[in-house]
Amino acid sequence: MTRLDDLPIRDDLRGATPYGAPQRPVRIQLNVNENTHSVPEAVVAHVTAAVERAVRGVNRYPDREFTELREHLASYLSAAEPADPVTPDQVWAANGSNEVIQHMLQAFGGPGRRMLGFPPTYSMHSIIAAGTGTEWITAERDADFRISPETVRSAIERAQPDIIVLCAPNNPTGTPLGLETIEAAYAATTGIVLVDEAYAEFMPDGHRSALSLLQGRPRLAVSRTMSKAFAFAGARLGYLAADPALIDALRLVRLPYHLSAITQAAAVAALQQAPTMLATVDAIRTQRDRLLAELPALGYAPHDSWANFVLFGGVDDPAATFHYLLERHILIRDVGLAGHLRVTAGTEAETSEFLDVLGRMPR
Repeated sequence: MTRLDDLPIRDDLRGATPYGAPQRPVRIQLNVNENTHSVPEAVVAHVTAAVERAVRGVNRYPDREFTELREHLASYLSAAEPADPVTPDQVWAANGSNEVIQHMLQAFGGPGRRMLGFPPTYSMHSIIAAGTGTEWITAERDADFRISPETVRSAIERAQPDIIVLCAPNNPTGTPLGLETIEAAYAATTGIVLVDEAYAEFMPDGHRSALSLLQGRPRLAVSRTMSKAFAFAGARLGYLAADPALIDALRLVRLPYHLSAITQAAAVAALQQAPTMLATVDAIRTQRDRLLAELPALGYAPHDSWANFVLFGGVDDPAATFHYLLERHILIRDVGLAGHLRVTAGTEAETSEFLDVLGRMPR
């Protein structure tokens, strides 16, 4: 049998490991930060009707500029940050935020260029960097996984990267990121600053998004996703807001008709139902805060989280704990941090069973 190493693969990809979150047939899946609430039936019907209409025209290529989708995304973002509205020409979209980030690196990274990140952070950042031939370089975080303006400024001055990527809030730690740190990063570089806001909807009410910093900062980009708060992970729709000139750069690297007519129709229909789609956000935040409050009583040390998950320390044997839960049909995530595991905030029933089973584990 032919092995991968027998093929003339790029040297820099030899020995690399693909992204691979475990997928197991269990009752309670709390490992990949999905919204575990089902999509409401009224939304299912609305999206289904929109997709049916789109299917009737799939003999033709879709709108290459996904005009209607960009208009709806701009409207949604503007409603979230009314003091800093976003226009359709500031919006980009692709098949999940991972493809959005890939477009960014294809346009602004590549061979001879470097991207700076602050691990532990989203694992796909380094994987996409490798896939685009962009050198991945790292800097340390402050205590409790924070990043201060001084820390980001110092790291940029040392590394002189072409792209800086920051998660707000961070994955896998849930750590908040202050706007002052993003402002400091932008001021310290002539390169691109990419803020990954995949979990923005779970931040506290009234907290300003990095979208509020776009005006006058043409090298700043803010990526989002419909996979989390929108409970639309299977539809694969990510998007980004930035200066129109930056959006033009992404057009140079996207494949023709990269968003199918079906994807566009489904996403537009979901955005038309945004209040209903986002109705579970408060319930998810309640369960996240419950995890933060109840895990210490079980002897664990959760980290503050503004996302829809909780990273908790004090785990004597992460592998054993992971398998103990898995054997009881509860799947969480071992993110490779010593003494830590991560759990998604699910429904009230899912959270209750997770806490109950974890509490009965012999230690």
